[in-house]
Amino acid sequence: MEIAIKILQFVCSFTLLVMIHELGHLMFGKLFGVRVEEFRIFFGKPWVRWRWGETEYGVGWLPFGGYAKLAGMVDESMDTEGLKGEPQSWEFRSKPAWQRLIIILGGVMMNALLAFAIYVGISYTWGEKYISNSEMPYGYDYNAYAEQLGFQDDDKIISIGGKPVEDYAKIMSLLLIEQDKTTVVERKGQMVTIDLPVLSVMELSEQTDFATLRIPFEVGGVAEGMGAEAAGLTIGDKIVGVDGTEARFYDQVSPLLKSRAGESVLLSVERAEGQEVEEIEVVVSSEGQIGVSLASPSYIPVRTQDYTLWQAIPRGAERVVEEMSDYWKQLKMIVQPKTEMYKALGGPISIGSIFPNEWNWQYFWKITALLSVILAVMNVLPIPALDGGHALFILIEMITGRKPSDKFMMVAQAVGMFLLFALMFYATFNDLTRLF
Repeated sequence: MEIAIKILQFVCSFTLLVMIHELGHLMFGKLFGVRVEEFRIFFGKPWVRWRWGETEYGVGWLPFGGYAKLAGMVDESMDTEGLKGEPQSWEFRSKPAWQRLIIILGGVMMNALLAFAIYVGISYTWGEKYISNSEMPYGYDYNAYAEQLGFQDDDKIISIGGKPVEDYAKIMSLLLIEQDKTTVVERKGQMVTIDLPVLSVMELSEQTDFATLRIPFEVGGVAEGMGAEAAGLTIGDKIVGVDGTEARFYDQVSPLLKSRAGESVLLSVERAEGQEVEEIEVVVSSEGQIGVSLASPSYIPVRTQDYTLWQAIPRGAERVVEEMSDYWKQLKMIVQPKTEMYKALGGPISIGSIFPNEWNWQYFWKITALLSVILAVMNVLPIPALDGGHALFILIEMITGRKPSDKFMMVAQAVGMFLLFALMFYATFNDLTRLF
């Protein structure tokens, strides 16, 4: 059932994105008098079709993709029949270069507009929840990988690549995509700069515990029949030391207990009923446990930034620009072998997996907006067969005054299609490799 929900969300989201994209080509094509012969949602033989004016609309049986076929344009259909005769006034190839450029970029503009509208709606409806990085009282616990890079437990991250870090959840994404990874941390009241090398995206993305919140070892529950109950520990007690070694946080206490598995330890405990510290002997199980659960940390500063409608509009535009900038940085990393970003490329399986296991409108719209931004950025890449490739040739024509021949455009389209299919094959291969 969970897989079905993921697939349904993916299909709904992708269908909306493709429909809006192709609608951009259709709208601007009709605006400039180009005949749009077909407009399809989904591929395959249409199970429903209708004609409105000069355009035949239809819905295919394969729930994936779609297209708008403009008369007199070399596109992915590779249909050359319409190019054999003399150019007609209602054909794409007969229009001025500036009109053709707008028509080509119409899909990209509509995807950007869709993302903007969604982000405005999200900001106004739900606001933005985040964990305030600047208000972390105890800093973070870093894993061995982070310590090799120069981080130390207790470090509070101030900025990455010159960008202040306010949201804890964005720490990893900034480390992944920022070209300048110079990181400033507050260490024991001093500002320390850590110059990070170019990092492997694949290696870094596996570090789920790169920087975790430091949690004081406060007892939230006591299990029956284990060492903590026998020693008289109660809810609210705080462990501040083990065998004379200062240890106030879970990441400090836990390894000390495991090192004394099956033995007794002397815990320094701040009692719940007062601030005095008592030394209490506790038996540790063979698994390195004393039989307590941690109290839920109440100090974690979860904040919500609410927006009025008029505030949500500029915030929506800001988020589109931010996401486009971040994704463009990721694309540039693909050609840097040290980042191993090329290994992170994914196809339909990877995209579908980012949707949650249950239907959640907030996450659905968030993911759809992000995918709309990605589709817009991908389509402006100067690759033949993509909108960006067509736009590049039109710009060259506008500069040189020479229009590429239909034969050249057919060859370029074929090369572009080959590159896209090769990229899709590679991305799908990565999906299957990670899956199995």
